[in-house]
Amino acid sequence: MARGGVDRRGVLAVAGGLALSAGVGCAPRPAESRVAAVREAPPSRTAPLAPYTRGTTLSSVAGPLPGDRSGYRRLRARPGWRRVVRADLAAPKPGRAERRTVLAAFVQLTDLHLLDVQHPLRLEFVRSADVHAWRPQEALTVHGAISLVERINALRAGPATGAPLHCAMTTGDNTDNNCGTELDWFLTVLSGGRITPNSGDPRRYEGVMNSGLRQYWHPDSPLRDADKQRGFPRLEGFLAAALREVRSPGLDLPWYSTVGNHDSLPLGCYGHGDPYLADFATGGRKLMSLPADEAERLRKTIRKAKDPVGSHFRDLLKAHARDLRPVTPDERRAPFTATEYLTAHLDPARTGSGPVGHGYSRDNVAARTQYYSFRITDDVLGISLDTTDPGGHYEGSLGTAQLDWLDRTLRENADSPAVIFSHHTSTSMDNPRPDPARPGERRHNGAEVVALLGRHRNVVAWVNGHIHRNAVTAHRGRGGSAFWEISTASHVDFPHHARIIELTDNRDGTLSVFTTLVESAAPRRTDYTDLSQTGLAALYRELSFNAPGARTDLGGTARDRNTELLVRKG
Repeated sequence: MARGGVDRRGVLAVAGGLALSAGVGCAPRPAESRVAAVREAPPSRTAPLAPYTRGTTLSSVAGPLPGDRSGYRRLRARPGWRRVVRADLAAPKPGRAERRTVLAAFVQLTDLHLLDVQHPLRLEFVRSADVHAWRPQEALTVHGAISLVERINALRAGPATGAPLHCAMTTGDNTDNNCGTELDWFLTVLSGGRITPNSGDPRRYEGVMNSGLRQYWHPDSPLRDADKQRGFPRLEGFLAAALREVRSPGLDLPWYSTVGNHDSLPLGCYGHGDPYLADFATGGRKLMSLPADEAERLRKTIRKAKDPVGSHFRDLLKAHARDLRPVTPDERRAPFTATEYLTAHLDPARTGSGPVGHGYSRDNVAARTQYYSFRITDDVLGISLDTTDPGGHYEGSLGTAQLDWLDRTLRENADSPAVIFSHHTSTSMDNPRPDPARPGERRHNGAEVVALLGRHRNVVAWVNGHIHRNAVTAHRGRGGSAFWEISTASHVDFPHHARIIELTDNRDGTLSVFTTLVESAAPRRTDYTDLSQTGLAALYRELSFNAPGARTDLGGTARDRNTELLVRKG
């Protein structure tokens, strides 16, 4: 499908923009960037399309039948969600639809959590104390992510403006357990190619779903497990189908990457450095069950950040050596470092629709940073932050060097509207633990980041994830400056959303930020006899909706979904 612009601005933007800096404050010469962009530009349209709703949640959403209160519910298409105009930060002026010009249009994906479900270093056994610790849909994350890519590729343009989509950004937790198999699958899903979502024994599944333990769903077995008692189906052949090779078309948009805590830290919460845990990740033993009282103690140490480097977890595994079950070792499951994460993105084989590195550069590797700035379009600056804390724990923060870089980058580009991307939200950045590589550097919380952004009149939006919930928050800064914080639900927990964001100049002293949620391309109605790639993607959605203890508020309110967000022009 052609995705082009109508002028030089559109051509450059569709090609992936130009990188402004790689976390070290260096900028390429404009001529170099312009040449690279022109080479990558796809065929262009002669004019924007009209606004539309098809394929978005404006048209329809997945949900159960009204009034259905049964234990396990089937899904179908339900009426879509209308667009809500929010005037928290600026009043909407009549006639703006006729006056406005499009500045940028892009897609946000977040919290894909691509899972190696047979990985030895997982916490499924905590389900004895907390039902949320293991989800029945987890074996199908790759299938669901591919279906989301298919939906994005099928979008005609920005649904609010009809403008061409310039790029996509994934805002972290692209992987689930900081392991090599998951990183390979993530990069292949977005860049295109074939994936076998299996590790260990290539001939069979080795994990909790055929363990004989009743606390897990056993789809292939007649075992009357806890989830089947809740209404989950028996699906013979499910595990073999889930491990079969699948193919991703890859995004046909240039795409950029932001890092999350599950990408940086084993299990999303433990700092690197323990050789026992690193060996356990690739080894041949796996803990699948734990008494509820011990599971609860482990859960509390993680939630309260009492075990940032996994010492308690390591001791627990050692104490239960006799309870470990044999699995096939696999070196591909090894945890990856930040440098390895960057290098994998820079691999030319992973370029897909570009750009090379997906925002990261060799300067990032040299400086050991995972933040950068780039041009979404000629007019709009994008800034990708690294809010993860290498010291451990799943909440985030920023080091002083990165905060100063952010301030400097915004000042140096004060004439460009700016969109900030990060994994963590302002309210989930409360982790002051020092970075082991920079022990003397202070860490800064979300309130400090909000205050800094509020000092720059060109900041329009802060786009993030982490909380697995749709939420849109207005922030007011100094001297009349203001911006919107846009948090989007994950693609591992229902409702499995991505978000289209369109920025327009209303030519009346205001800007509009349009947000439109989309679901994957998978059918809403599941056919249990269809274990194809598409059928499993549909099942992924249904299983996640019915997951025991699944929250029902992750879709947010009408004010957090499809919106027009007004803000005064800086």
